[in-house]
Amino acid sequence: MIKTHTSEVLIIGAGGAGLAAAYEAAKAGSQVTVLEKNPEPGGSTSWSVGSVTASDTPHQRAAGIEDSADAHFEDLALHAGNLVSRDNLKLRRILADNSSEMLQWLMDLGVVFVGPQEEPPHRVARMHNVVPNSKSFAYHLTRHCKSLGVVIHTNTNTTDLIIEKNRVVGVHATDAQGQKWRYLANRAVVLASGDYSGSEDLKRRFASESVVPVEPVNRTATGDGHRMAISVGASVINGDIVRGPIMRFVPPTGKNFIQRLPPGTAIARCIAWSMKHLPQRLLRPFLMSFLTTALGPSPDLLREGGLLINKAGKRFTDELNAPAKDVARQPEKIAWIMMDESTAAKFERWPYFVSTAPGVAYAYMKDYKRNRPDIFHRANTLDELAEKLGVPTSALQSTVKDYNDSAERGARPTIGGGPYYALGPVKSYVVFTDGGLRVNENLEVLDHADLPIPGLFAAGSAGQGGLLLEGHGHHLGWAFVSGRIAGKNAALNAHA
Repeated sequence: MIKTHTSEVLIIGAGGAGLAAAYEAAKAGSQVTVLEKNPEPGGSTSWSVGSVTASDTPHQRAAGIEDSADAHFEDLALHAGNLVSRDNLKLRRILADNSSEMLQWLMDLGVVFVGPQEEPPHRVARMHNVVPNSKSFAYHLTRHCKSLGVVIHTNTNTTDLIIEKNRVVGVHATDAQGQKWRYLANRAVVLASGDYSGSEDLKRRFASESVVPVEPVNRTATGDGHRMAISVGASVINGDIVRGPIMRFVPPTGKNFIQRLPPGTAIARCIAWSMKHLPQRLLRPFLMSFLTTALGPSPDLLREGGLLINKAGKRFTDELNAPAKDVARQPEKIAWIMMDESTAAKFERWPYFVSTAPGVAYAYMKDYKRNRPDIFHRANTLDELAEKLGVPTSALQSTVKDYNDSAERGARPTIGGGPYYALGPVKSYVVFTDGGLRVNENLEVLDHADLPIPGLFAAGSAGQGGLLLEGHGHHLGWAFVSGRIAGKNAALNAHA
């Protein structure tokens, strides 16, 4: 038996875009239901570093920085680089014009930011980083949504859109118990279902075969909204733009200090004050707990002599020629960055760092030894290192000898004597995909004739519509800006 649930606005996805849409639709007086397939709200927003790039903000004014939406709009073109001709200028204008109000809105809801931080080619510092962690977004948005009467159903998978009289009126879904549902919307459905970085079929269809085996950062970002919208006549723009493969250290198996902090406003404000006023020597342990969670290794590790070693103890790629694509093809899709003591010693001080979080700090070998002992390996001999990594000893010895004897090393140094170091495992990931459903300025999903599909809106990655979001902090910014617009317009939408 199929059960039926009816509301005025139905939102698919409870990440940043979906929760923003739910809040605004409810604020406008609509009865709102949100369907989330994960056990809790957050989506890719909660996986993010937590940077939001915005202009003309309180943080900028406090720092004496003059900025404007027009300047932000222009600088977004610099970030886009060679792709700039493919940008959706109308959506870029919406992002730039609404970023200031969006940041203030988040702050009014209790989200706390530090910054702003510089990120060239932005002409001024615009990057604002959330504290204590990115789960703060979902925490505050969820509690405010619930205070407005929003109903959030988790562990609920949507399968397809329901069409009546050429209008989207709801979705079919299945809950955790296997119960089938018809979720109906009297006004509109908003797709805020994220990207398709975890969908092999959509990556193959829109991008390339090379990224199909590459794992996503968010395994549940499977393009559900894209797929449902395509089935009713929608199309995807910039589907070939994929952020990956990108190497990252595997995440810790348990939560670290930063991740365990409750995201309440009082603690966040205390952290923000500390980051502004306390000396670096006191802040560094706190910053390193954040910095060494699951970030990408600096390319300098490979340029200065690090080797990529797979589970078989073999070097499998040219480390200086986009090696991330080959990591995904290795046994268990993992590798280690192996180096000798002279190379490792370089990465104890600037300008050589192991990794960085945008606008926060840099991490060196000693920071990984202290904060990520699970991926920091030191051994006096190659045999001992091979044992620690669980790779064949003879293979690792042959790999080092062959590398040292090879003319293909170029200017890179040979691997010298012990002690030896290895960082990893590293994996290659697709961080996100930029292909979004074609939408208009109201965030209505368009068909192949560029006409709105009645009753259907999209926001966030699902509603990216050809907008280029290069640089840090723009994906989150678009999630909140587009979610708010889609939610407001969905609440005003009525059957023709």
